[in-house]
Amino acid sequence: MSKWRIGDVTVTKIVELEMTGGTRFLLPQATPEAILPIAWLRPHFADENGRLAMSIHTFVVETPTRRIIVDTCLGNDKQKRKIPHWNDRNGPFLADLTQAGFPPDSIDTVLCTHLHVDHVGWNTMLVDGKWVPTFPKARYLMGRKEYEHWSVVSTREDMKHVLSDSVDPILDAGLATLVETDHALCDEISLVPTLGHTPGHVSVRIASKGEEALITGDFMHHPCQIAHPEWSTLADSDIEQGIQTRWEVFNRLAGTPTLVIGTHFAGATAGRIVRDGDTFRLDV
Repeated sequence: MSKWRIGDVTVTKIVELEMTGGTRFLLPQATPEAILPIAWLRPHFADENGRLAMSIHTFVVETPTRRIIVDTCLGNDKQKRKIPHWNDRNGPFLADLTQAGFPPDSIDTVLCTHLHVDHVGWNTMLVDGKWVPTFPKARYLMGRKEYEHWSVVSTREDMKHVLSDSVDPILDAGLATLVETDHALCDEISLVPTLGHTPGHVSVRIASKGEEALITGDFMHHPCQIAHPEWSTLADSDIEQGIQTRWEVFNRLAGTPTLVIGTHFAGATAGRIVRDGDTFRLDV
């Protein structure tokens, strides 16, 4: 379990799943031959053979007034997932969350950076054959543009299942609030539009006592995209917009003290972006 302090805000990482291996389905340009020359990726983000290390985890963000969980991973018992080890899981995530000091009924806000399968899974849990909110005392914040897009898309059968078991039950329970991409949750926490991966994708800005951090969401999936902002994932809705977003964010943050906390970054998970020749690297 990793923790970071940003002024009066504490961020805690709770892991659901970690993996090292092929990511051809996600980042086809990140071959071992292309990864090995990026020496700073080792040991946290790639192994000695150039295989990428990745993680699916949540962040619990504690402010003086709020306890927020950012993205809720894959979830248990979810069916019809494309990736075998994401389907019909039976993992200890909730127990791990509780053991870390964050029982579900202590969470007052659930924030989804976007609505893909590995970011909304623990929004709900299966109880007596019915999907019910995992965090019953929380308001679930979802992007208005994001929800409106996916709720009418007819060409993504996978997203229909995700909405059916992990999003729509939250709306049905009256716990959802649809927000804009620049929404401010409280004095310390606000959303930043980082479009491209999905039409309403956001990152999470933390600002407290002169310190800042950015929880990425999926505008980048792996630190190798800091070295190669032009590398896109097969899951991006708008590839060109995603590339533009990465260049804009990296140029804005390079050389600043802003802590970048990666939603799928394994190992150290967080660092600061610095210029590295014509591109960038992550200093951890």
